[in-house]
Amino acid sequence: MLGVFSSSIMSPPDELVAAGSRTPSPKVTADKLVARFLEANSSAVSVKVGDDVQLAYTHYNQSALQPRSFAVKDEIFCLFEGALDNLGSLKQQYGLAKSANEVLLMIEAYKTLRDRAPYPPNHVVGHLEGNFAFIVFDKSTSTLFVATDQNAKVPLYWGITADGYVAFADDADLLKGACGKSLASFPQGCFFSTAVGEIRSYENPKNKITAVPAQEEEIWGAKFLVEGPSIVAATK
Repeated sequence: MLGVFSSSIMSPPDELVAAGSRTPSPKVTADKLVARFLEANSSAVSVKVGDDVQLAYTHYNQSALQPRSFAVKDEIFCLFEGALDNLGSLKQQYGLAKSANEVLLMIEAYKTLRDRAPYPPNHVVGHLEGNFAFIVFDKSTSTLFVATDQNAKVPLYWGITADGYVAFADDADLLKGACGKSLASFPQGCFFSTAVGEIRSYENPKNKITAVPAQEEEIWGAKFLVEGPSIVAATK
């Protein structure tokens, strides 16, 4: 799956900008990145949301245990990859039909987060049990919400394209060719919301997340790490 967002939706993370500056490397534009994704996957589907957002996905080569899905409801767009172990109980909690899948559940969970503000985002993601990564975009509020599971069973990466779009994908090689060293693995057990304005751990939302430069031989430009309580306390 792939999602690209202009700077009017999400400002490029300073840590990824710095990583790209330390080791300049070739990049391509967001349009070219999406085109590459579609060319590599003949069955891929793409959706353009205004001038600032492009989403794409394919079922090709997906894991049977971690399928990819896409849905739109009430101007909320969602890409979901993985499976939830507690899907049944969550469908009851959110009043969904028995036939509802993970992507529809995620849209409903996001709507709860949005409409019951200030409902903490970490509570929404913290209730999800299983292996997953998702991208939610709310067109009505231009809000982006991204998260991964605590075990990193479903990979997710993010980077910056040549024209300053922030890209999220489950394919590291795809982003490497488009974002150069302005690239990192999205940290496990974390979420990013433009409503919050930063990346946070949903298990320990008060713990600071820092980015450290990656080694020269690594494809990443940076690594994001969740600091432990002792480290946070020491920096106060």
